[in-house]
Amino acid sequence: MHFACSFALLAAVLAAGEIVPVLRQGVVPLTSLDLQKLRQGWGSPVVDRSVEGKPLQIGGREFAWGLGSHAASVLHVRLAGGSARFSAWVGVDDETAGRGSLAFRIHGDGKLLWESGVMKGGDAARRVDLDLAGVETLLLVTTSAGDGIDYDHADWAEAAFHVSGAPPRAVDPPVEEKVLRTPPPGPAPRLNGPLAYGVRPGRPIVHRVPCTGERPIAFAAAELPASLALDPVTGILTGAAPARAGRYPVVLSATNAHGTAIRPFALVVGDELALTPPMGWNSWYVFYDHITQADMQAAADAMVASGMADFGYEYVNIDDCWMKRRDEEPYRDAEGAVLPNAKFPDMAGLAAYIHAQGLRAGLYTSPGPWTCAGYVGAFEHEEADGRRFAAWGFDFLKYDWCSYEGVATGEGRERLERPYRQMADILRGLERDLVLNLCQYGMGEVWEWGGEVGGHCWRTTGDLGNEPGGLLPGFYAIGLSNARHAEHAHPGHWNDPDYILIGWIGGPGGTHVPTTLTGEEQYSYLSMWCLMAAPLFFSGDMTKLDAFTLNVLCNAEVIEIDQDPLGRQARIVRETEEELVLAKPLHDGSLAVGLFNLSELPRAIAVDWAALGLQGPRRVRDLWRQRDLPPRDGSLPMDVPRHGVELLRLGAVE
Repeated sequence: MHFACSFALLAAVLAAGEIVPVLRQGVVPLTSLDLQKLRQGWGSPVVDRSVEGKPLQIGGREFAWGLGSHAASVLHVRLAGGSARFSAWVGVDDETAGRGSLAFRIHGDGKLLWESGVMKGGDAARRVDLDLAGVETLLLVTTSAGDGIDYDHADWAEAAFHVSGAPPRAVDPPVEEKVLRTPPPGPAPRLNGPLAYGVRPGRPIVHRVPCTGERPIAFAAAELPASLALDPVTGILTGAAPARAGRYPVVLSATNAHGTAIRPFALVVGDELALTPPMGWNSWYVFYDHITQADMQAAADAMVASGMADFGYEYVNIDDCWMKRRDEEPYRDAEGAVLPNAKFPDMAGLAAYIHAQGLRAGLYTSPGPWTCAGYVGAFEHEEADGRRFAAWGFDFLKYDWCSYEGVATGEGRERLERPYRQMADILRGLERDLVLNLCQYGMGEVWEWGGEVGGHCWRTTGDLGNEPGGLLPGFYAIGLSNARHAEHAHPGHWNDPDYILIGWIGGPGGTHVPTTLTGEEQYSYLSMWCLMAAPLFFSGDMTKLDAFTLNVLCNAEVIEIDQDPLGRQARIVRETEEELVLAKPLHDGSLAVGLFNLSELPRAIAVDWAALGLQGPRRVRDLWRQRDLPPRDGSLPMDVPRHGVELLRLGAVE
């Protein structure tokens, strides 16, 4: 292709420090910009071809040049007032054979300038011819049209800027300042954590009473069963549950020089565990196969030293890679129980170390012969392994499908249920309670039967991972999928959308790298998980907990939404491509509401009382900022930042 430019345009290009080719005098193709700045939901942008490398073709019409991409996508372009027009033909590439649906949007200086509406595979190309006079910044966006990104092959054919001054440049999204919304805890005691604790009769208990405030703090418990003891200095509760089933009301108190906090706490002795969603830390997304016993002990130390334990985080869980790897025989001892590898010389000692800090220990295996990373699984040794886990002193088991796919028998749902039902029966008969997490990625609608087979929480989707995704980071898709199963969550039975990946997470070659999520996205992440009554497991580097990460993880009022004893998951009130509204009923009659902005620009979001099932005036509490807003009646309008959230608690006016 021949390119030429006028002297004036060449001077502007050289002044900008770039060489930007033009189609003809004053016309710059979109494909000449730095397309590494374009974020898209699948694949990579392709110049003059479709995203799959075929000739560009929309609705039977072939185009010689342009950009092949994939929804959802966004490209930020700096115009600096130098572009007079933008023109293109847009649509779904014909290589999808009539499949796919998406929408194109163009924003200029924060305003919507043009939108295509929903376009489907086979539709004729639509013409864009847009006046850009005086526009400084441009956003070129494709969305999934609300039905997922499958086959959303988006073509910007013959896309070009008509330039009269400074040339257009693709740029990174604006840097968004991370604002600390959560106020620091005050010096007076504040008791946090669950209001109810489930345990089987006679089973051992270790529970650190979560409490913020200036230390030293003196802890006490009225009406505590005689089989239990509370350390008045550490607030660690130990002993065994009463032998008789029932509900044992206890009143906890914490006193320091600034005052006294009192909180009810019910010990519920029966067959139900995890009456509120489990909270803690998991090793996988930061250490992968590099995890060691020393790393686990450091994580336990950090959970207490950082203050996370004071907000209710209590599980310290090893994921995969603590056992022997394939070909590292012997795999098992004389009793048939699994052996740990050299990086874990003392599993019982590790569990005891974690318990000594009032925390709980968790571990991982697979019902298959091998774990997902190629370490020894529990297949045909389930009883021996389960008993060994309890003898070591562990309190939580993640049971990951992995290689069981190759040995599973039976048909349909029974085939999926069998290994989990078997392990749940084994754990139920042990002398120690282990919470059972079913990790099988949502197969067979596990949310419908996970509790029936003895699970306490179950993954509803594939791994979240730490990929940035296209228009939205990956946690949104995982969260939105999980949110659709609200009716299946209740105390002791929780939908699990995977871990919280913020702070520093695992990178290439064993390195640790900071999250790419913006501050607003991190607030949205934890808000969504808490509204969904999801298990809250942080999976970042516990030794690199900065002030912002702790500000997101450790907001007592936000965590209360997740840990509410009513145990209801939020329902979807409204879901569009640009916004999401979730509402969760709470045990005191109030309602937690999350207003999520899914768009690329700040947005006003409002929800009416009728949609929330409310009547009359309501108190409004801003949970992230921990402040009261003026009472509202009839509707709740809020200004929400890009990819941000407003998390509110609506209560009756006193």
